[in-house]
Amino acid sequence: MAHLPDLSTRYQNILKATVKHYIATAEPVGSKTLAEEYDLNVSSATIRNAMGRLENAGLLYQPHVSAGRIPSDSGYRIYVDRLLVRDENIGKIIAQFLQHELQSEKGSFEALLQRATKILAALSGYIALITFPQKLNTTLHHLQLVRVASGQIMLIVVTDSYHTQSLLIESPFKNEAAIDEEAIAGELQILSNFLNQQLKGQSLDKIITIDWQEIDRQFACYTGFLKKLAATIQHSLQPSTFNPIAIHGVAEILRQPEFSQLDQVQTLLYLLEEEQEQLLPVIFSISDLERQLQKVKIVIGAENPLEPMQICTLVSANYYQDNIPIGSVGVIGPTRMLYENAIALVESTADYLSDTFK
Repeated sequence: MAHLPDLSTRYQNILKATVKHYIATAEPVGSKTLAEEYDLNVSSATIRNAMGRLENAGLLYQPHVSAGRIPSDSGYRIYVDRLLVRDENIGKIIAQFLQHELQSEKGSFEALLQRATKILAALSGYIALITFPQKLNTTLHHLQLVRVASGQIMLIVVTDSYHTQSLLIESPFKNEAAIDEEAIAGELQILSNFLNQQLKGQSLDKIITIDWQEIDRQFACYTGFLKKLAATIQHSLQPSTFNPIAIHGVAEILRQPEFSQLDQVQTLLYLLEEEQEQLLPVIFSISDLERQLQKVKIVIGAENPLEPMQICTLVSANYYQDNIPIGSVGVIGPTRMLYENAIALVESTADYLSDTFK
């Protein structure tokens, strides 16, 4: 990142007013408008002179020769790092809203993340992204065997990061037609209880090494089935090379004037839909120095390493389990973003998810 200049209080106030005006209107602004609408206590001529110097410093620019000025990426960077004043009440209000909207959410943790992403997109007006939790050493939390059809059993597995997956497997019972359905359900429940006792807390890489020959005689007839089951669990639930990402709010951002050009929108949508492997390291990083120093990470315009995002700002924050980052919450919007609200929304959502994992 380029070195950003030190600014006097007057220049800071003029830059701040320019940023706030452009965020609110999406229109370039001139010195006369700033003098009339903002309490800067200086003349229009003084403001015009200051805006010219801010432009020379690379913090403002004119999109057209006859137009007023708008902030550059560097101008937004100074605004975010030095001039933005956080309103703690926004965060509290958002936290209460999330608690109210999500506390009654039933079903899997995936459903909760999808719902949270939709709320984040609706409240921000931007594209919302939440990476699904995934730990490098995934362990089993719970499993259940349920008969779904003749010859077929559904295995429902929940990991310690509340990832849920359903797998269809062959029934271990011979001559099912001769066995009462209630008896099958009871036997599956006994097997489920036994498997939970044996496998809960076991990491995926160790499940395959369990010696099923040493199990209680009551389950000896299921040895072959249990070996196959363990291999199925290990293979099906191994961590993928990247976390899936819940994404909502594309329709919201299309209302922004910055995304009126179809080619820009198409490249961004392609990145979001087809190239999540590239997108994930930008959103979720556990080794990022900036992330260690500051809870919320803000990447503005050309600071983004991916070209389709260089007309955007990404605001993101990790969420945690046992103080270990396992996922991230983010919003992608135009650089002309309402930063105060976006930061509060992302931070509050990340805090809510971290509390859910406690």
